[in-house]
Amino acid sequence: MNGLPKRKLNRLDNYDYTQKGAYFVTICSMDNKYLFGSIKDGVMMLNDIGVIVEKELMNISTHFDNVEVNNYTVMPNHVHLIIAIILTGAESDARSITIGNIVRGYKSGVSRLIGYSPWQRNYHDHIIRNQEDYNRVAEYVDSNPARWAGDRYNAG
Repeated sequence: MNGLPKRKLNRLDNYDYTQKGAYFVTICSMDNKYLFGSIKDGVMMLNDIGVIVEKELMNISTHFDNVEVNNYTVMPNHVHLIIAIILTGAESDARSITIGNIVRGYKSGVSRLIGYSPWQRNYHDHIIRNQEDYNRVAEYVDSNPARWAGDRYNAG
């Protein structure tokens, strides 16, 4: 209507992102800049910002009850993680936990610690539907540094 481009919604319509389950999330750096370190011989070498990015990933479950980070990898310009929402206890307390809230909290925590936001505005998510899907995604996350040469986020 106003001539501005319409932003693509990345979330699945009519899906309750507060429900118990596992989610594969990718968060990219602003303009895909290599801010978190570099890959050497298939191994991610974190720089100072990368260390903060990783530390905050490990702290997600301390900030959000009923949430676990099962797998993650920090890459030079993005982060992959598997987030599991595990509703235990009073579900009504956990209903405010959404993937969006978790990602927003994570991104703001990193930004606060480094003094600026290194992140793109949005993130990508994939709902993990079964054990086979989980195994495939977990293998992808774990082996991502070794496959950096062919990674779609690798501009080099």
